[in-house]
Parts: sequence; C-alpha cells; structure tokens
Amino acid sequence: MLDFLKMLLTPEFFFSIIRISAPILFATLAAIVVEKAGFCNIGLEGLMMFSALTGSLVSYYAHSWLWGLLAALAIGVLMSLMMGFFAFQLKTDITLVGIAINMMGSGGTLFLCKVITNLTEGTSMASSTGLITSNLLIPNINIPLIDKIPFLGGIISGHNLLTWVAFICCALTSMMLYKTSLGLNIRAVGENPNAASSVGVSVLKIKYIAIGFSGLMCGFGGAFMSMYYAAGWSLDMVAGRGFIALAAQAMGGGECLGGMPKKTPCACASKTGERSPSRYGRYISPLAPAGAVAAAESNARAEATSNSSIAHETERPAHCSVPKTLQPWPSSV
Repeated sequence: MLDFLKMLLTPEFFFSIIRISAPILFATLAAIVVEKAGFCNIGLEGLMMFSALTGSLVSYYAHSWLWGLLAALAIGVLMSLMMGFFAFQLKTDITLVGIAINMMGSGGTLFLCKVITNLTEGTSMASSTGLITSNLLIPNINIPLIDKIPFLGGIISGHNLLTWVAFICCALTSMMLYKTSLGLNIRAVGENPNAASSVGVSVLKIKYIAIGFSGLMCGFGGAFMSMYYAAGWSLDMVAGRGFIALAAQAMGGGECLGGMPKKTPCACASKTGERSPSRYGRYISPLAPAGAVAAAESNARAEATSNSSIAHETERPAHCSVPKTLQPWPSSV
C-alpha cells in the first residue's frame, strides 16, 4: 500500500491528471453553452469520435497535424449543425438526435475507418494508430525556466498545445457568456425564448450558434484524443468522456469555472484506476468521486433550500405583518 501511494505522489501522476482533464474540459464547455441556450446535447461522445477519426486520417494523408486539427474542428461543427437541423428545423427530439450521433460515432466511425484505410486490427477491428507518426502529433510546449523547477516543473511544463488551449477556452467561454451581447442572448434564449424573441433576438440563430460552438469544442477534444493522447483512432477511444462532461456540467451548476474543478476528481480517479493493481479498480474508481461530489452537491442544495424556506417564513415583509390587536371602542357615556 505504501509503495502504491509513493507511486501516486509523483510529478508524472499529477502531470497525467492535467493531461486527462483536457478533453473532458473541452466537452464540459460544449455542454455548458448548450445548457445556457436551453437544451442538452448528449451527442458529445459521438461528435468527439467523428472528430478524432477525421483528424487522424486527414493528418496522415495531408502529412500535417495542423490540417488534421482543422479538419477535426470542421467535422465537429458540421456534425453539430446537422444535429441542429434535425432538432430545430425538422422538430426531432434533441435527445434522440444525440443518441443517434453516439451510435454513429461508435459503429459508423469503425465502418469509415475500414473503408478509407483498408486496415484491420486482428480479425474485425480497425484502427489508425499505425498511421500516426511522431511528426503528425500535435506538439508539446516546454515552458522555459519553469521546466527547471524540481517537482513543479514536471507537473506544469511539457503539456500538449491543446491542453493550454482547453484552459484558455474555459476563460474565454466564461467571458463570452457574461461579458458580451452574444452571451446575453444565449442566456436569454435559454431562460425565456419568447421574451428574447419579443426584443428582436433570433432564437433559431442563437440555438444554431450554441450547438455549433459545442461541435467546435468536441472537435478540439477529439483531435486531442487521436492526435496526442492515443496517437491514432481506435474503436470507442473516447471512453465515456462525453458523458463525464455532462456530469461535470451538472455538478458545476452550468458554470465554466464551476465545471472545471468538478472534472478534476474524475480525472484523478481515472488515472488512479490505471495504476490500480486490481482490474476492478480501473472501472470503479472513476465512479466514486462523481458519486461523492454529486451527493455533496445534493446535500448542499437541500440545505440551502431548507434555509431559504425557513428564512422566508420567519422574515415577513412589513405589509404582510400580523396587525396588532385593535383597542376596544370607548364606552358611550
């Protein structure tokens, strides 16, 4: 047990936590923006799978990681806009559209990979991991001076370019939602679309922008997975990170800065599970912090609701106060 703890308390372990958090953070930002617009995009998993496959294949055939990244972003936006067309124009339930995208992301990407590459792994599985070489991966960034600091340098320096982009996007998304007119329109449409429409805001346009933004973030997440983390595409490589992002968005109260710390326990537990000597720990460990954080959030909200109701009952406005007992009429003489 002591050796296991020593193995965890290393710069490499904390470095891996930050690395694992990046794709979850991208998907969390995607979930936050569409939630602010008044709907839920559960197709994040499928969007990331399509973006991961497209990025890896384009980078291989174009011999450039930059073209692969741009292709991953483009396919993420196009697929999300297609979801919006079915949901907003054809009035299909957005949840059913998301389920369809997730199913296509699992089986459709496997079919496309076999058709395009004509490569198989074993007897039935296809993969593009053998196509991606080191020069086709998104580069890492070493920070001068900081990389010389013992322990801390091993945690902060050397991360991938998209890891820093994820944290920058978190700050920029928060500013967009609360400091710009576009963010105000997104929140207005999510809270009351009729009121937003009455003042000239195009509800349909705002919803398209929100779901397109979610596709852009999923494009970043998928490119991170196939062009850095796994060095290629393989079946179900996203491994539920889209659903973890939905949980992080809910536990963070739909806020960018609130969702960022909520994903950290899941990433930490995921990395701990990888190093667990038991194979059951690899599956159970990511669920434990999510359940603990969800229980804590539920208790905190229940207490806040109880306290507010008590305060509402005890503190009455002046016009609602109980009148004093009327004095009796003076007796007639």
